[in-house]
This record gives sequence, C-alpha cells and structure tokens, in this order.
Amino acid sequence: MCGIVGIVGQQPVSERLGDALKRLEYRGYDSAGIATIDGGALDRRRAEGKLVNLEARLKEEPLAGSIGIAHTRWATHGAPTERNAHPHFTDGVAVVHNGIVENFSELKDELSELGAEFQTETDTEVVAQLLARFRRDGMGRREAMHAMLKRVRGAYALAVLFEDDPSTIMAARNGPPLAIGHGNGEMFLGSDAIALAPFTNEITYLVDGDWAVIGKTGVHIFDMDGKVITRPRQVSTAAAYMVDKGNHRHFMEKEIYEQPEVISHALSHYINFIDHRVLPVSDDIDFAKVPSLAISACGTAYLAGLIGKYWFERYARLPVEIDVASEFRYREIPLSSQSAALFISQSGETADTLASLRYCKDHGLKIGAVVNTRESTIARESDAVFPILAGPEIGVASTKAFTCQLAVLAALAIGAGRARGTVSEQE
Repeated sequence: MCGIVGIVGQQPVSERLGDALKRLEYRGYDSAGIATIDGGALDRRRAEGKLVNLEARLKEEPLAGSIGIAHTRWATHGAPTERNAHPHFTDGVAVVHNGIVENFSELKDELSELGAEFQTETDTEVVAQLLARFRRDGMGRREAMHAMLKRVRGAYALAVLFEDDPSTIMAARNGPPLAIGHGNGEMFLGSDAIALAPFTNEITYLVDGDWAVIGKTGVHIFDMDGKVITRPRQVSTAAAYMVDKGNHRHFMEKEIYEQPEVISHALSHYINFIDHRVLPVSDDIDFAKVPSLAISACGTAYLAGLIGKYWFERYARLPVEIDVASEFRYREIPLSSQSAALFISQSGETADTLASLRYCKDHGLKIGAVVNTRESTIARESDAVFPILAGPEIGVASTKAFTCQLAVLAALAIGAGRARGTVSEQE
C-alpha cells in the first residue's frame, strides 16, 4: 500500500518529507519520490528501491521549496523503475496517487487521441494528463480538479501540485485513507496519523468522496458536488513513533521480541488482573441477544478470525459465519439485522474489509472493529472498537499484531460467554 505525504510550509520541506516517508515504510514500496515548487517551477527527485537511494540522490541534488508532496510506490501498473515512480509531471501539474484508476485504459486512449504523450506505464499518469488537459481548456485549478474527479473511477488517494500556485496542495480521497494535519502557519497531508505525528496531533480525516484545497493557514473541503463541507478536527493519539530497529537485525525480529509486552498491554485492557476476570465486553453490542456473529478479515487477520470463530462457538455458543473479506463483500450472504459482525484489521484501512463492513452496516448489523489504529476508517465507522494495542508494526509479515488479535478475540469470546451464560463463574 503506497504512502503519501505533503507539506505546505514556511521553510524548505524536502528533508521533512523524506523523514515522513520513512514512517510509512511499513506499508511496503519499491520506489519513492519527492516534488516541490521553488522559484515558480516544479522540480522532483525520484529513485528506485529503498529510501536510502532517494536520500543519496537528494544529497547530490538538493531540492528547494517550502511546499511539496512525496510518495512511496508499490508497483501495480508498470515496473518499479524511476520513470514510473511518483510524482508524475505533466505540463505544470504534479500528482501522487495511492490506489487504482479502474478506467485508466479508456481515459488513456481518449487523451492519446487528443494528442497527449504518456511518459510512464502507470494508471496514475492519466490523472496528471486530465488535469493538464482541463487547464489548457481554460479551467481554473479547482474547476479542473473537480472535473478530473468526475471522470476518474476507482480507488484513490491523491495529492496534486499546480506549478502556478506555490501555496496550495489539492487532495482527494475515495478508498485509501488520507488525513490533513493542522500546524502553526503550515499544513500537512498524510496517508495516516503516524506519518504526521512529528508535525502535529491535530488531524482532520477525509472521507470517501471528499476533496480538499490545503493552504498554509487552513483547508477547504468539498464533496463530489463541489459543495463546501465540514469534517471534524480531532486530536490524534498516534504517538511520534520512532522507526528504529534498536539492536535487532530487522523490524520483524524486533516485533517478535515485543510480543510479551504488547500482549500484556492488550490483555490489561480487557482483563481485571486483580480478580482475574474478563471485563464486560461492550455496551454497544449486546452479545447476550445476538443470534449469530459474522467475522470478516484479510490475510493474517483472517487467520486470527478463524481461531476466534472456534472460541466464540465453543465458549459463547454463538454461531459464526466467517469469510475472507474479498469473498464476503461479493457473496452477498443473507444477514439478520439482529446479528452482529466483527471486522479484524491491523491497519484499520483494509479496503475489502471496509467494504464488507459497509455491506453489513447497510443490512442493519451492529459492527465491532478489532483494530490496531483507533483513528482508522474501520474504527470510525464501527459501533464498538476493540483495540489490540500492538503499537506500530513495520514488518510486513505480521507477528505481534496477530498475537494481540488472538488475545483480544479470546477475551471477547469469554466475555460473550459470560453475557450469554455459557461460561460459569468458576470457568
């Protein structure tokens, strides 16, 4: 999952953008890049591979400018080369993008017939080409942004710079997460609160269909109809985690050894260690009354859900339907509005899991989220949030998040059993 960072500042931003990208390394990537505006002109540095390659490039060729956007790319359309790395430039427009433009082929054909010359193999470039086309047709920057969003289909988080506006970043969200950070005389944009934590803890989360114009002193947010809307400004609990392996060879080893500590953090949230009892599960989901439970997740979280199914059925005598989220969302299983559903996700942003959550929500089910990030979209759209408290997991192969998910699911199953009278006081 790619990462996005943006800063509208008062001082040079390239070094801070690079530091913020490091905090998004846990998402995985195969190339990276930074673009700024300086002296009325766009400039960029890009590199294949790890961020150390981009850092080396920036040491050789420093990048000036007090406004900029940055990106770590996980290749989907086109090889992981410098040419395909973001940001993409087209006639005074710079774009970075997370997600997939589903109708990029037809847009590319249409734009090519109008004379556009594509420089990359990516789906993202159609966004830059569309914006450039609309500007050449006489549209203003906001007008062009709105028109582009009406043409693009798919999942996207976007950050855009216009060369003739060195004081504004434009952004849009439809699927992948995007957060705006509020500073003192400067503003920030990031894929999550962890990326923004060194800069600010005051965050506004965009929701699907939002697009925004971000200046030094604030942000204007619009819906897909172009109407001004308001999103809440909140204090993020994401600590300024240091991306540091300590004395370990790699992050995965570090996170394996963190398991005893983080599991104790998770259990202490659900268990009274003085009398050795699981605390009441939730006021928002009445496990005593729900006739069945649906569980959905992806990858390692799905494996945790399979074990959770066993525990809920054995100890709470609660029938459980479980599916990989990508199957759940399309199988369209019949659901009772009297039931409840649990969605398990380390990031809280897993696209298929979020789509499954919304399917259940549309059918009137009570929603519970077993997540590591309480500010995430899945958490914000749930009735009850059950945090796993594992801390940031940089290693792509889940270790401590998986064991914390199991600890939380075990506590929830026992709590549900107590509520349903299927677990005795002695047990």
